[in-house]
Amino acid sequence: MSTRNMSPVKVDMPSQEPLIRAKNFKEVTHGYTEEMALEEAARCLQCKHKPCIQGCPVNVQIPDFIRLILERDYQAANEKILETNVLPAVCGRVCPQENQCEKYCVRGIKGESVAIGRLERFVADYVRDNTELKPEKYKMNGNKVAVVGSGPAGLSCAGDLARMGYEVTMYESLPEGGGVLVYGIPEFRLPNHIVRHEVRQLRAKGVVLERNMVVGRSITIDELFDKHGFEAVFVGSGAGLPVFLGIPGENAVGVYSANEYLTRSNLMRAYDSRYDTPIRHSKNVAVVGGGNVAMDSARTALRLGGENVHIVYRRSFDEMPARSEEVHHAQEEGVIFENLTNPIAVKMGQQGEVIGLTCIRMELGEPDDSGRRRPVPVPGSEFDIDVDTVVIAVGTNPNPLIKSTTKGLEVTDWGGIVTDESGATSRPGIFAGGDAVTGAATVISAAGAGKVAAAAIDKYIQEKNA
Repeated sequence: MSTRNMSPVKVDMPSQEPLIRAKNFKEVTHGYTEEMALEEAARCLQCKHKPCIQGCPVNVQIPDFIRLILERDYQAANEKILETNVLPAVCGRVCPQENQCEKYCVRGIKGESVAIGRLERFVADYVRDNTELKPEKYKMNGNKVAVVGSGPAGLSCAGDLARMGYEVTMYESLPEGGGVLVYGIPEFRLPNHIVRHEVRQLRAKGVVLERNMVVGRSITIDELFDKHGFEAVFVGSGAGLPVFLGIPGENAVGVYSANEYLTRSNLMRAYDSRYDTPIRHSKNVAVVGGGNVAMDSARTALRLGGENVHIVYRRSFDEMPARSEEVHHAQEEGVIFENLTNPIAVKMGQQGEVIGLTCIRMELGEPDDSGRRRPVPVPGSEFDIDVDTVVIAVGTNPNPLIKSTTKGLEVTDWGGIVTDESGATSRPGIFAGGDAVTGAATVISAAGAGKVAAAAIDKYIQEKNA
């Protein structure tokens, strides 16, 4: 085993140069080499009380898998992660570790925390690149469960249920499994082949994936119970209904929701010149919002030919909800940040096309319910940004289709499915988790909700059949 590394800083992870990567869709960061991973793993103190685990929504046994890295047993390290997290290669790339596991790392008290996410990514990538995927179906217990949606919540729930012996079928509305992981996160941040591998791993263990199946249209939840013999249904359908601003001109040609813009780029492969995907390749683009989706949209616009790409956000950098790493990457690549700025109208040309975005400067007032200072307009500060494409990235809500076609399912005013702590809904046998319940949140929190629901589904079916 390697000697302890007491360096106060993380081992740097190599990446493409900013001005080069801003013009391609290759993954920005290259990941650790084996030598780098061993060096970083040696920074872990192997604390007996394991504080990092409390920050992980799926309770990955972090010191244990890091110890196995030091022993150079990468297969065992990967299996240790998979005990609680079916998406290590994904979570190692897109989880906000700085606000979760790494936040509680003891090494972070007098320096930088251990790079837990980078190590998780290394393990998953090493095993994927050096191990042949073999079918390994679990012993079946004779019970059937349907999972609606194959995003992080659905994948996590399906993986845990399959491990328990359930016959699991996932229903995905899109032509490819992975949900938001393939349509919402750009190739340069999460390559699609990574997601496909994670999905293949589940299918190799017996999980069935039914694609192009819109639950509520192609089939209803009632039909899953009555015609197909499922004993429980988990709804992990995400939050795919865009929120708009309600400002004049928002229906102009050239205004996209971030969902549509990223889906056209990611799932419909607008990033690949071999595909004739309908999308605007504009030089002047404004993206409204300050979260990770806004950063993804702005950085995608650069790669689709943008020269002047603006982030328009009504608060300051300090209140910006996006990961600091994503903001930093966007700044490096040349995204222009218009903070303390709010759009008030989309300017339209004679053909109904976008010709600009009218904005007003903001200042921060008293804190609102979220604890962030409320932005208020500065009178007389209106100005125009010269753009011909506007992307709205201010949030999403759950699609109402499931609710409108399923009797007895209680939802919130904004469309989130109401559940208890276990994921159980108001209707027996139906469970839910992830963005369909909470609204847009992180990948790992959705995976955690799927995991909790899987345990509750197992308990429900066992008690029902007792």
